[in-house]
Amino acid sequence: MSLLKEPDFGTPERPGPATVSVEIDGLPVTVPEGTSVMRAAAEAGVDIPKLCATDSLEAFGSCRLCVVEIDGRRGTPASCTTPCADGMKVSTQTPKVEKLRQGVMELYISDHPLDCLTCPANGDCELQDMAGVVGLRQVRYGYEGENHLDAEKDTSNPYFDFDPSKCIACSRCVRACGEIQGTFALTIEGRGFDSKVSPGAGETFMDSECVSCGACVQACPTSTLQERSVVELGMPTRSVVTTCAYCGVGCSFKAELRGDELVRMVPHKDGGANEGHSCVKGRFAFGYATHPDRVLKPMVRDRITDPWREVEWEEAIGTVARRMREIQGRYGSGAVGAITSSRCTNEEVYVVQKMVRAAFGNNNVDTCARVCHSPTGYGLKQTFGESAGTQDFRSVAEADVIMVIGANPTDGHPVFASRMKRRLREGAKLIVVDPRRIDLVRSPHIEARHHLQLRPSTNVAVVNAMAHVVVTEGLVDRSFVDARCEGFDEWAEFIARPENSPEAVEPITGVPAAELRAAARLYAEAPNGAIYYGLGVTEHSQGSTMVMGMANLAMACGNIGRDGVGVNPLRGQNNVQGSCDMGSFPHELPGYRHVSDDAVRTVFENLWGGTLLAEPGLRIPNMFDAAIDGTFRGLFVHGEDIAQSDPNLKHVTAALEAMELVVVQDLFLNETAKFAHVFLPGASFLEKDGTFTNAERRINRVRAVMKPKTGKHEWQIVSEIATAMGYPMAYDHPSQIMDEIASVTPTFTGVSFELLDKLGSVQWPCNEQAPEGTPIMHVDEFVRGKGRFVVTSYVPTNERSTRRFPLVLTTGRILSQYNVGAQTRRTGNVAWHPEDILELHPHDAEVRGVKDGDMVTLASRVGETTLRAEISDRMPTGVVYTTFHHPVTGANVVTTENSDWATNCPEYKVTAVQVGLARPDRHSDTEPTEVTEVTEVTEVTEVTENELVTVVD
Repeated sequence: MSLLKEPDFGTPERPGPATVSVEIDGLPVTVPEGTSVMRAAAEAGVDIPKLCATDSLEAFGSCRLCVVEIDGRRGTPASCTTPCADGMKVSTQTPKVEKLRQGVMELYISDHPLDCLTCPANGDCELQDMAGVVGLRQVRYGYEGENHLDAEKDTSNPYFDFDPSKCIACSRCVRACGEIQGTFALTIEGRGFDSKVSPGAGETFMDSECVSCGACVQACPTSTLQERSVVELGMPTRSVVTTCAYCGVGCSFKAELRGDELVRMVPHKDGGANEGHSCVKGRFAFGYATHPDRVLKPMVRDRITDPWREVEWEEAIGTVARRMREIQGRYGSGAVGAITSSRCTNEEVYVVQKMVRAAFGNNNVDTCARVCHSPTGYGLKQTFGESAGTQDFRSVAEADVIMVIGANPTDGHPVFASRMKRRLREGAKLIVVDPRRIDLVRSPHIEARHHLQLRPSTNVAVVNAMAHVVVTEGLVDRSFVDARCEGFDEWAEFIARPENSPEAVEPITGVPAAELRAAARLYAEAPNGAIYYGLGVTEHSQGSTMVMGMANLAMACGNIGRDGVGVNPLRGQNNVQGSCDMGSFPHELPGYRHVSDDAVRTVFENLWGGTLLAEPGLRIPNMFDAAIDGTFRGLFVHGEDIAQSDPNLKHVTAALEAMELVVVQDLFLNETAKFAHVFLPGASFLEKDGTFTNAERRINRVRAVMKPKTGKHEWQIVSEIATAMGYPMAYDHPSQIMDEIASVTPTFTGVSFELLDKLGSVQWPCNEQAPEGTPIMHVDEFVRGKGRFVVTSYVPTNERSTRRFPLVLTTGRILSQYNVGAQTRRTGNVAWHPEDILELHPHDAEVRGVKDGDMVTLASRVGETTLRAEISDRMPTGVVYTTFHHPVTGANVVTTENSDWATNCPEYKVTAVQVGLARPDRHSDTEPTEVTEVTEVTEVTEVTENELVTVVD
């Protein structure tokens, strides 16, 4: 439980020791230099009236309500814009000040609707509050003459309305859009009496560049910008602090309720990852949790062609246990396994892998990280000794050069992107390495110093060439390398070879040698250089090689172990880091310790009371292959839709059809559930109690806003399945599961619900050496002792463009949708992205006769689908791009079985394809068709073969 209204100190906190002493209304207070009089007063317990000021924004000084008198100074300065000076004496309540404030407030009210009792913000309106605070009792001015009371309301946005008749032109929304979000979609149009807030050039909110992050709504002191949920349901009366269940940023929110009904999600100011900011998904797209599509009762069927039959929990759990045991009796203990969920809590994931190892008796457990960030785990473990990012998100504020590789933060990780953009506006330099021109390359007040628009598949060649420049031009940080690293000489000899030079790789990568050299120098010579990367690095046949290549580059430049540097993966799902931490890989127990380690295995055997296998189990691709071969027959799928998200869907569905038992636990009947024999309804994040771990290793509490609509917690369901299979497993509360995790996982030994409730969040490792967590990794030494340089040879992908498939497809995400869209497609977010779109370069479109908006066929050597084309020059010629949020499109029907050499992470980002106009007799003019097998595609043009591969997230 938390306060509905968090304290607002009026202006931001200033860093540094408290050295300036002032007296406010006779009360002494000492504050850091640069602190405003308003904030000092608030810290002394004196609230000064304000309307344009809030502590999330820099002072603006427009409302004139916060005037004060200061001894020895003329006039009545605004307290928000006046910094404290040592010895200053301030009076906040004098007759002169009170009269001025009443006059200012009278003018505001004279052009404001007097509908407080029926206004949705009644009781939560700062204008209303301040009128009472300043003692306004009458308004001498009538409504005669010009006013703004008839201004037309903008209802275009699906989540909030804009009522300009109630706007006081305080500019808080405009400043929030610029300072916090960094979109600059809002402006004050006109002057004086004609001043008004305008989205874009007189556009509606929906038609403007507004990204619906909610910063403007949160900043608005009146009901000018108001959530529709508040209008419909009324003002909330209580709140619960929890964690967003979308991307890997891990934003903290106050879930605000009226009774037991969720009214709105408000970003929590004390959230370690987001510090009061949000994106459209976390802020507004929570309606899926109560969507009528949710399945709330367990269901079973004998064959996938049979109709579903609703059953009670006891029968469903008994069916799973009985049929799993029967399969093991016929085919052996290794014939069954599970896939854990990166959308579920650490506690839920832990019990699933425990069920597999202790109840199933094997190590056949894997997770969706296999198909996204498994190369991160492998590559960083090999070089640094730990399978996770090096920094906290705040660290970016100290970066001088930021390199973004294969990621699109403004779409995939928007709250972190806002932090990054703030630093870029302050003067940090940006390098973007991506085949697609993402928004960060050029957007308001930001322009990348270098955009290395490499050909897909050539990331390793690019990073090697950058390292070549560092080594051959004497830019290596020798003191760092000599003191903290090993293997440098062998690596340096390899990287200095002529074949790794920018000039040598230019024909391969397409990146001009001079541009690449300049980017390498910029990164190497920066006091602090930081690398942030996404799936464009990992979902690649050389994903692990590229992760190690970036680690090599960072070590060579000494960019590890302090604020503003590091190698930082931007994780896709909310708990993909946590699912890996919890032992979801077939070769690792919780804490990334190999199953073959006798000492580690003994710890778990003593705790769990049984013998564990020392041999790794099956990875997801191995499970599918074994299913088709007839040796793997039963699968428990926990919160993942593998029949939409995994590559080469024809192969995936063939594997699912071959199994005797597929168990799906999820919120909705998804694509995988079409092949399921048992469906176990899951709980939304609003019904969960536990923890998520975000991309910066931050462990956040997830607190239940409501009871599980299904009647059972997910950890409870898994425990009951294990028990029914003969392995007793029971917990009374998820805090007990975390206590067990802490008892066997060295990086979590200090973690408990009690600690998290006290501190808000912690970043692992959290143990005796770091009782409050570890924001920055590898500070004095690497986890493995010495950082290890690894030779990273560039090996071209096997996926090549051909005469039949001359284009290369790469995939990514869009801001309004999330992953396979199961959640966001059931919210108002479909207003922005109702279908997946294929972006096509104008040249490639012209030679194929494709016009903007045409339905086109997208075909590869393994499959074909149909979707709408959008002509765009964001990609170079020869490259097409789409998202994968809508199952009707089935983008992964065309992706292939190619994968990373070390981890089997699929090569989603490089698929040789052909595009052609969809034939009217086969395809609707308005909707994508169901997926079909690949058909012959008319050859349109011949394209020079390139050795291709890279990406965007």
